[in-house]
Amino acid sequence: MCGIAGLFLKNRSLEPELGALTAAMLTVLTDRGPDSAGFAIYGSGAPGEIKLTLRAPVYFDFEAMAAGLNLSVTRRDDHAVLAVPAAREAHVRSFLAANHPEVAIVSSGARMELFKGVGLPSDVSNRFGLSGMSGSHAIGHTRMATESAVTTQGAHPFSTGPDQCLVHNGSLSNHNDIRRRLIREHMSFETQNDTEVAAGYLSWKLRSGAKLDEALTSALDTLDGFYTFVVGTETGFGVLRDPVACKPAVMAETDDYVAFGSEYRALVDLPGISKAHLFEPEPAKVYFWERPTREGPTREGAA
Repeated sequence: MCGIAGLFLKNRSLEPELGALTAAMLTVLTDRGPDSAGFAIYGSGAPGEIKLTLRAPVYFDFEAMAAGLNLSVTRRDDHAVLAVPAAREAHVRSFLAANHPEVAIVSSGARMELFKGVGLPSDVSNRFGLSGMSGSHAIGHTRMATESAVTTQGAHPFSTGPDQCLVHNGSLSNHNDIRRRLIREHMSFETQNDTEVAAGYLSWKLRSGAKLDEALTSALDTLDGFYTFVVGTETGFGVLRDPVACKPAVMAETDDYVAFGSEYRALVDLPGISKAHLFEPEPAKVYFWERPTREGPTREGAA
């Protein structure tokens, strides 16, 4: 079932509205996945700094922990974003593992922040203040848990590399074999979810030097099953459907943005949607858009 959404802004003047637009898209998709929800948002970053998104029990004192490390932190409910100089990231990770095993590192990256939890999409969005967030692009997911327990850990998106995350509607049939192969390549996994395996595969390809569109193309030959992926990286946004494409998907493109939704109704409140180019992504075709730098040009197309 599940519902997935993505929004990539070409027009930088819309960046303050990214969170509000994404929250509305997820809320519309509630009946596709009322059990849990999550989103990754790509906002601003500071040179030489890494954002670690953390999750802990609600009583955990993120502020005291950050003060002890002489770092700044922004708390959002039971998550927090810790700003870490890149040179200290390994030390901070080791410190957390040794002293605060109750703290999970949800994601890392120069620009990405990732939040997820159990509950309705609107409730999860409100808990984390999604509507007030700004950035260049975001992806989100609403989950209908049909094969596993409803937990925050099992909610989407999944992040398995810096500034990389993936949401997925569908099911993979060979994910256990792929997981074993990736573990031999020193990838690690937190859950048994097939979507985390797909994220790990793409992270491994990107880590090996592939571009986002190249990694997605490779996935067509490696990942078996039925799926629609929406993927985020620091600079890009990509979409891929399997060769059968039995899961619903619709996209809209204007001069201001590119949007993805599991259903058209997720897009109807976007600005200028009445003049957008609407289309269904073709099976086994990679779509990607990226901005190499915040000053550079937008790259877009389909492979």
